[in-house]
Amino acid sequence: MRRKLVVGNWKMNGNLHQLAEIAEIAAAAKAAAGVDVALCPPFTLIAPAVARSNGLAIGAQDVHPAESGAHTGAVSAAMLKEVHAQLVIVGHSERRAEAGETDAQVRAKAEAALARGLQTIVCVGESEAEREAGRHVDVVTGQVKGSLPDDGHEGEMVVAYEPIWAIGTGKVATPADVAEMHAAIRGALRERLGERGGRIRILYGGSVKADNAAELFAVPDVDGALVGGASLTAAQFVPIVEAAARH
Repeated sequence: MRRKLVVGNWKMNGNLHQLAEIAEIAAAAKAAAGVDVALCPPFTLIAPAVARSNGLAIGAQDVHPAESGAHTGAVSAAMLKEVHAQLVIVGHSERRAEAGETDAQVRAKAEAALARGLQTIVCVGESEAEREAGRHVDVVTGQVKGSLPDDGHEGEMVVAYEPIWAIGTGKVATPADVAEMHAAIRGALRERLGERGGRIRILYGGSVKADNAAELFAVPDVDGALVGGASLTAAQFVPIVEAAARH
């Protein structure tokens, strides 16, 4: 049985004052039996978030594949471990679109993070044009094959399916859409990693909110959620965590 995992991605939002939200989120996480909960704030807030986390897992939104070197503005997996981050998101569609990250680059980042023992969430997803052209399954399973490292790494790997057309738009994939894609991802994971592919958690990430979370968590192979805007406040995020605990 795969435990549900709910991860909040603050993106380029938040400040020290907003860390006050963590206390209520951490309390909800402790009360949510069978659910793992984490927050990924901007780099500048990781250390102070950890100090206030009360056991809540805190992570990062990106990582560089190199251990160190002339990479201005980048942060390595070793640096994340030093500030007690426990997880990292790689390959988010916004990184792929804005920074032009390829599957190979995402895979290199994931390998570096996993080698350092960080739980690593590898994001995959299709554009609206790719879905309308009927290429959505091929695109996403291709990203799974190209972006995920091989077996044998120390950290835990997670996949997050985020239909690009549903991120920040208010649009949400239907349960049938989600079921189709998560089943395809599961198949690609089993093909790539064998038995381990059945243990990897697959999160849904696309405008997840309190009013649609329960329906999404009821879909087969939806093992949790990667939550954007609704993770910025406890009032919006906690009901999602509670919905996960009921499934």
